[in-house]
Amino acid sequence: MTMASNSNPSTRVVVLTPDAEFAGVVRSTFGAAKAIDLVLLAGSIADQGAKLNVDGAAVVVVDCDDAQPGALDALGRLSVRLGAAVPVIAITQSFDAAVARTLMQMRVSDFLLKPIQPIDLVRACARAAKSAGAPTTEAQIYTFLSAVGGAGATTLAVQTAMLLLGSGGPRNKPSTCLVDLDFQHGAIADYLDLEPRLNLAEIEPSPDRLDRQLLEVMLSHHASGLAVVAAPNRPAEMRSFDPDVVTRLLDLVSSHFEYVVFDMPRTWFAWTDSVLLGSNKLYIVSETTVPGLRHAKQLVAAIKERLDGGPQPQVIVNRFAQKMFASGLGMSDIQQTMGDAFVSAIPNDYALVREAIDRGVPLDEVKAGNKITAQLKKLVIEQNRAAEGKPVPLLKKLKLSLAG
Repeated sequence: MTMASNSNPSTRVVVLTPDAEFAGVVRSTFGAAKAIDLVLLAGSIADQGAKLNVDGAAVVVVDCDDAQPGALDALGRLSVRLGAAVPVIAITQSFDAAVARTLMQMRVSDFLLKPIQPIDLVRACARAAKSAGAPTTEAQIYTFLSAVGGAGATTLAVQTAMLLLGSGGPRNKPSTCLVDLDFQHGAIADYLDLEPRLNLAEIEPSPDRLDRQLLEVMLSHHASGLAVVAAPNRPAEMRSFDPDVVTRLLDLVSSHFEYVVFDMPRTWFAWTDSVLLGSNKLYIVSETTVPGLRHAKQLVAAIKERLDGGPQPQVIVNRFAQKMFASGLGMSDIQQTMGDAFVSAIPNDYALVREAIDRGVPLDEVKAGNKITAQLKKLVIEQNRAAEGKPVPLLKKLKLSLAG
């Protein structure tokens, strides 16, 4: 079945569905719109994907029953055939980790979960059509995970985000977002003296509401220009949110910023794997103690085993003080313990860090050219420049949806 809304269309939307009820929703949503040339096709992607005619289409909507044998494979082949030329929106009956990873690999423009409200379908098509003509960018994602409590991962995440923000110079600051994923004990908003504005409880009942406009409402902005995603601290509550909501939020952030820095909680949640898999750089932060290094080594081994093929975790030893003829752990001890996973030792300057936190400013604003910032620049900026132009593996990108 095929229908067109007018003979001089401005935007062609091709919809393939085996579901008569969903076809009725599509017809009532787009059928009377003069600006839309609707091509509505009955059938499954498994049967018709190879011969689907999308000539002139601005958006292709595929109702994909992921329980049907071959449906997701056929959707993947269609996505490869269309490439970046025509955005594909996937309609699914269910959504779990397996479906999420498959859609991530396909790089579909967006996904919607049945039942679908007409306004959500219209918005998804509008976003996809708009994004089709825009140049695509790959967010560079830096993730910090503490090996032990109090290691200083939040401080390093904040300063890394500030360095990335300033990496293009004062007149060409790359868009940078710092995300506090510790929804129970997060401290980033306090470190930067900002009001945390993220309300996941509001989003959770209707995750499809989460778009660029809603994200803007929930962003906090530092005077430096850094965007921050942080939730109000609730230390007396054990907060566990729907992983689909968290994943959609993180994908939305990664789709709209050049650099994203995640500060992770030590607790492992259902969405932790997706965040770590989506990272370009994964830093395990330890302190200079035997228990700290032992925990870091165990965490590195666990991540490698759990996320085979994911980013290689690298260990940062924070607050390192090298003293001659003094007892305690030295650089050789750290290198021997951590092996190839060891990447950097950050000098100890507690007074400087404390003053920066109390004032809510970057370390360089308190003391220009300090040793902590200098070491982080070597680790983050110089490595980033050395990696420019190299292709980013698909699993390094949080790309579960493109909401805009």
